[in-house]
Amino acid sequence: MNTMIDVSKEKMAAASVLVVGDVMLDRYWYGAVDRISPEAPVPVVRITREEERNGGAANVAYNVVTLGAQSSLLTVVGDDEASHKLEALVAQTGIRTYFGRDADLKTTVKLRVIGRQQQLIRLDFENTPKNELLASQTATFEELLPHHGAVLFSDYGKGGLAHVSDMIARARALGKPTLIDPKGSDYSRYQYATVITPNRAELQQVVGSWSSESDLRNKVRNLREQLHLEAVLLTRSEEGMTLFDAEGEQHVSAHAREVFDVTGAGDTVIATMAALVGAGLSLRDAMPLANRAGGIVVGKFGTATVSYEELFA
Repeated sequence: MNTMIDVSKEKMAAASVLVVGDVMLDRYWYGAVDRISPEAPVPVVRITREEERNGGAANVAYNVVTLGAQSSLLTVVGDDEASHKLEALVAQTGIRTYFGRDADLKTTVKLRVIGRQQQLIRLDFENTPKNELLASQTATFEELLPHHGAVLFSDYGKGGLAHVSDMIARARALGKPTLIDPKGSDYSRYQYATVITPNRAELQQVVGSWSSESDLRNKVRNLREQLHLEAVLLTRSEEGMTLFDAEGEQHVSAHAREVFDVTGAGDTVIATMAALVGAGLSLRDAMPLANRAGGIVVGKFGTATVSYEELFA
């Protein structure tokens, strides 16, 4: 049985998280679906409302500030309409923005068309940044690092974290905990991180499938040892989550509630972990609260956040 630790509002307000990674603009077009198109067997959506939200690492940073902590966001975007819209959105939340710009880069936009309370289609607009520009962000990273209690790397596989190994080494040298939401099948660039937070599918991509809990335990232990990680936090949807560290493992069950939308739930989990670690909690004390936050956010539609009041209600 995991007892929830209480964190005062003052302690949370003093916590500061540096979020580094791939940002995107989440666009939602809502409409009425009254008929099928005569051109093809698809619904015709008459758009009645549009909405824009912080996506990717911007949503992660937004989750941090919604909890009452402070956050800075370091990223690379294009010099286009979407990037300026996103920067304005992010700035409204109180997040400190450090946007590197590359005219050759198209800022990632995810457009979701919603009809009858469900997502009908998602359209992605994106390309990959050049490494030269990403390297230029290292100086800003070094400048920001001493002023934050924890560093969160939000990897969406868009190329924004090409220099993550170097950044982890710099954070480690200053004794700053590093939390990583990983992507892809090669985790070697995350060596020496404090904790990585893959979901089941992401972990399987790296260690292969497992036949039992003891098989999973062995695979994760090998991964931790190979990459010199302090811990691996495996998020397991309806099965809750498990933290594997030097002491063994700690499991918390999912909070039973109706699931409306899992979009961004991983963002909320890692943002909550980072804010709490930044406030001085251990990974083991932070995990049950991060699990609760994930349970709250899946009950909301689209990329969403959890407030301090909701988390500690």
